[in-house]
Amino acid sequence: MKIYNYTLLQQVDCMDWIERMNSAINYIEEHIIEELDLSSVAQIVCTSVYHFQRMFICMTGVPISEYIRRRRMSLAVADLKNNENKIIDVASKYGYSSPTAFNRAFQSIHDIAPSLVKQDGVSLKSYPPISFTITIKGVEGLNYRIEKKESFRIVGVSVSTENGDEDGSELMSQLWDISAKNGTISKLTSMMDSQPTGLISVMVCNDTVEEWRFYAAVSSTKDIDGNLEEYTIPSYTWVIFSGEGKFPDASTALWERIFAEWLPTSGYEYDNGPDMEVYLDESPQNTRFEIWLPVKKLK
Repeated sequence: MKIYNYTLLQQVDCMDWIERMNSAINYIEEHIIEELDLSSVAQIVCTSVYHFQRMFICMTGVPISEYIRRRRMSLAVADLKNNENKIIDVASKYGYSSPTAFNRAFQSIHDIAPSLVKQDGVSLKSYPPISFTITIKGVEGLNYRIEKKESFRIVGVSVSTENGDEDGSELMSQLWDISAKNGTISKLTSMMDSQPTGLISVMVCNDTVEEWRFYAAVSSTKDIDGNLEEYTIPSYTWVIFSGEGKFPDASTALWERIFAEWLPTSGYEYDNGPDMEVYLDESPQNTRFEIWLPVKKLK
């Protein structure tokens, strides 16, 4: 096990990673009026759909679905200003089956109805394509270690999701709240007997969206009853970041730094495994926690 104190002064060449992200954006632009398959976009970055969504929202502050909606509605303005185009035709061009659905999407971006676009003096918004660049933000350290860990078993409760990180925070919060109220957390705490030690949030993302699940769990070898589930996390190389602070703000801030600062310059990329947060204590005001990412050497 190697332990590092990482700063941005220790950068390695990350142009390949930046180019992948920009290539993904270019692909979205080229297919913006089509039904976009996010698996094709994620393949450009050499990662899973879930991990691409996770990186994108942390680096840009908006979900990928919202970014695509903003781009489409920005482009739709030019089409609507053309007197030869009908609203129903523009709606169909950008993938909306009805003018009503298109109207809702358009108003969510521009705060006016599509029918008003041709009027003089109306206020509209434009969202240009984003691009990723290298930015040096300072020398504040990120504490992390890299470990190779054999497979281990978690036990707990879970909830399925179809939108990955876009609804993940809310779903996990609900799952933990319910688990605290019905005594599941106390039960899980008593079952901890193996590493990593602590309550664990786990996102299991497989090739098919239908199999994505969030777990509130612990690492345990003990027998379970019918109220709990079990899942075996395969062997991976993990990069493990240490964090501390008010939850969930401290966790969110650390995720953002991981994707914006560490991952592009680390020489590693996501492996196709679960993300984990390990909570080392239960103080909401000064939580000690770890973020575990499965990684592999950048090709």
